[in-house]
Amino acid sequence: MSTILLRDLDADGVLRLTLNDPARRNALSEAMLTELGTAFAEAARNSAVRVIVLAANGPAFCAGHDLKEMTAGRAADDRGRAYFTKVLTQCSGVMQGIVTCPKPVIAEVTGIATAAGCQLVASCDLAIAADTARFSTPGVHIGLFCSTPMVALSRNVAHKHAIEMLLTGDMTPAARAAEIGLVNRAVSPDALREEVMQMARKIASKSAMTLATGKRAFYAQAQMPLAEAYDHATRVMVENMLARDAEEGIGAFIEKRAPQWQDA
Repeated sequence: MSTILLRDLDADGVLRLTLNDPARRNALSEAMLTELGTAFAEAARNSAVRVIVLAANGPAFCAGHDLKEMTAGRAADDRGRAYFTKVLTQCSGVMQGIVTCPKPVIAEVTGIATAAGCQLVASCDLAIAADTARFSTPGVHIGLFCSTPMVALSRNVAHKHAIEMLLTGDMTPAARAAEIGLVNRAVSPDALREEVMQMARKIASKSAMTLATGKRAFYAQAQMPLAEAYDHATRVMVENMLARDAEEGIGAFIEKRAPQWQDA
């Protein structure tokens, strides 16, 4: 059982994954990336999991890559090229695994989320932050542009907001992060967990088939030209209409009763 990533699945189907390496500010070490990758892959296959909440213990949500580990990789004859490629590819795989996971993922953010930690928040489908949380892509301060965090960040916020964060490395307060779309909203720290769980339970009450269909279609169409996106969405919606849960849901609406989902 991992101690750096805690797992807790409740009766509503909400899986809580908690980064638990506060001494290293929940850095995305090789071990943490491995744990996250495994957890999301397993959750994707587990029908008992309906929604995933990604939280963290300690004063930092996630401070990004473990720079001590990365620096140690320079000792190789290639000055770390192979090691850096391996770790960054592993990290990119975890971020893509969040996006392709059929279960909705909600980030519950306290403290700071910097560099790849900010990337982690941006990769989640939804994010709610404590109003004391802060976000940044500070690589420019140490001569390292946050190029991989840029991918997720630029797909969440408008280009000028993204490039401002990337070029300045400044901290962005939670309220501002909500304004620019990096998080859904900022709430008081005392209300954060309940706010997240209310959203998680609301989503978990829906058909798992519908949620997976919608999440997959959302990210697919976002990368398409307009006409292609409509063609794709039309095909998805036709198949969705033929699903048992759509038939049940529409019938329940007409009959003014609660639907009984089969997740199919």
